[in-house]
This record gives sequence, structure tokens and C-alpha cells, in this order.
Amino acid sequence: RERGGDLVFLTSTAAHDTYPGGGGYVAAKHAERIIANTLRQELVGEPVRVIEIAPGMVRTEEFSLNRLGSQEAADRVYEGVAQPLVAEDIAEAIVWTLERPSHVNIDSMIVRPVAQATNTLVARTAPEA
Repeated sequence: RERGGDLVFLTSTAAHDTYPGGGGYVAAKHAERIIANTLRQELVGEPVRVIEIAPGMVRTEEFSLNRLGSQEAADRVYEGVAQPLVAEDIAEAIVWTLERPSHVNIDSMIVRPVAQATNTLVARTAPEA
């Protein structure tokens, strides 16, 4: 704490809003967000930045597969979505927050693809016949 540092919390848009079927995930991400908010208050005045990055729809090889249990179900999450985010997009956002001058803290950054307005409102093209 005396030397300063950065704490980065990778939450989710689920930490900021709910959606049907996401009870456990939403609760965990809300809790993680509140831990970051609490630490920010407990460490105020110390040279420690507390940063939350909250991604929306990010297409990775494992996340939806692990969460939903099948490749078919995982593929449906991104079906018809033009350019969902990818892991590199989030990595770049994290790096950007850490590269700010030491007196600048990015409290919370929500990152979504253009096709996603909320956790449940996503623009999709019609499936190909």
C-alpha cells in the first residue's frame, strides 16, 4: 500500500444489471463489483487505484462453453451477432486503464460490442436458411 499499486477487477455487465437465467453469475459479479467499490472507499487517500472492467458479450473459446455445457448452446449465444468483442479487446481496455498517469483512476469501464445495448437486447441478423 505504501508503494502504490493497481487492483483490477474483471467483472461483467452482469455486475450492473440482471437477466433471466443468470442468477448465480449475476450475484457473483454484483458481489465482485461491490468488493471493488468498498476497497476504493477503504483505500481512499492511498496510492492505490481500484479499477473495474465490465465486459459485455465477448466471444471466447471457453466462456460460454463452460457456462452452458455444450458447443451448440455456446454457439447460439453469438449467433447472428456482428462482431462480438474478443479477448484482445478487453485486454487492450485493461492495459489502457493501467497506462493512465498514476493520479488517474478509471473506476469502472463497461465495454460492449456495438451490437449489444443491454444484457438482453442484442442486434442479430436472421439465421441463414
